[in-house]
Amino acid sequence: MKNQQPSSLMYISLMYISLFTAVIITSCVKESDDKPTNGIITRAKGIYVLNEGLYGMNNTTLTYFDVDQNATYSNFFRTQNNRDMGDTGTDIAIYGGKMYAVVSNSSQVEVMNAHTGKSIRQIPLFNGQTPRNPRFITFFGSKAWVCSFDGTAAVIDTTSLQVERIIQAGRNPDGITAANGKIYVANSGGLDFPNFDNTVSVIDPATQIETIKIQTGLNPYTLQGDAYGDLYVISRGNYFDLPSRLQIINTLTNTLKHTFDGFEAMNLTISGDTAYVYHYDYMTGESKILVLNVKTEQVLTENFISDGTSIETIYGIAVDAKTGDVYIADARGFVNTGKVFCYSNKGVRKFSFETGLNPNRIVFVRE
Repeated sequence: MKNQQPSSLMYISLMYISLFTAVIITSCVKESDDKPTNGIITRAKGIYVLNEGLYGMNNTTLTYFDVDQNATYSNFFRTQNNRDMGDTGTDIAIYGGKMYAVVSNSSQVEVMNAHTGKSIRQIPLFNGQTPRNPRFITFFGSKAWVCSFDGTAAVIDTTSLQVERIIQAGRNPDGITAANGKIYVANSGGLDFPNFDNTVSVIDPATQIETIKIQTGLNPYTLQGDAYGDLYVISRGNYFDLPSRLQIINTLTNTLKHTFDGFEAMNLTISGDTAYVYHYDYMTGESKILVLNVKTEQVLTENFISDGTSIETIYGIAVDAKTGDVYIADARGFVNTGKVFCYSNKGVRKFSFETGLNPNRIVFVRE
């Protein structure tokens, strides 16, 4: 399920939920719950939210929040294209004027015009008739790199939108990023529960060959680099006696540098020197956001939200680098229409707007 994206364990949970729940989200235009203060986010034209939906229900949607009009457009992709996106959207990113959405269970990458949401091309990722189940996307130069659960990374030319090469990585890759001139792929082994993988593949983008595997904690997932040559990786453990941990890889030596033992981590985003690390406890239902300085590698606060408000079921996080505002996706129990809340970088809530079912990824489109 993911701005924690669905692990194999969460896929199983979603399949059970989908037997009992079907949520149909139709296109509409409505005012956001709280009108943003004038000038807060005027540097962004709009905000896209990818709503994962329920596994196997073919109900991934795209929400668009128009900043200038203060209006929310639910199921925006259907409105613009007269069809649905597919099943289980796991990632979305804007690069070079195009927006790329990874729709995992449909085994497609949907490429859209970032300003209109209109489809440019669907890129299928199959091995013959077998779906590869793509998970996440990153970019380097003129290429998009997509990791898939079948143990591969696809190289896609961002001009022709054609798959140029399929590269073998490790077991069930569930995270990918470009850092320090290399491509890093998190090999989770998540479909082989409880025999998880514990490696990150390093791929040379010039030769498009895996050069080394770095040993990490069990079940690596999210990868994100900072400005100091470090790569932050969340290792999710085994969901039982081995907790999830935030770790640091030194990309100069390609070795594991540090593990934070004082807190659990489900996902994170980095903006400048600040990392926002969140965790959702499925046993207690508690959502928590910790703030970390990546330059000093010190925890700044264990509770980002400072105004007494709360998030019910945190499922995604993003920072508008132009304003410093922090956007938090709330899945609201995974079976209800979600919401996105905007907070200042001081942890004070500014406004919110409704999304679709299980919002997990947030991106910003500019003029």
